[in-house]
Amino acid sequence: MKKLIGNLGAAICLGLGIAVINTGCSGDAYHRSTGTYLDDKTIEAKVKSELLADPDVKGLAVNVEVNNGRVQLSGFVETLAQKNHAAELARNVQGVQWVKNDLVVK
Repeated sequence: MKKLIGNLGAAICLGLGIAVINTGCSGDAYHRSTGTYLDDKTIEAKVKSELLADPDVKGLAVNVEVNNGRVQLSGFVETLAQKNHAAELARNVQGVQWVKNDLVVK
């Protein structure tokens, strides 16, 4: 009897472990998968690097958020040309699907 209970307990633990592994990294309609999250963070870092490296755009004043390859820029810039240039820099980063430019000209 103890052996049967031990085997049953091991089977339940194994089944729960497999269920967690199978669902732990997958996304749904409201949450990103782990892979998509990591891709988004990589895109975010590349966009931010491009903005910081560009002499015309003040990258520290621009916030970058990425969700499923869609980039949102927010913050403040001095001119309309800077706003447009920041969006163009973001669009040129590999993996970017589209850019929502919410930058505000001071």
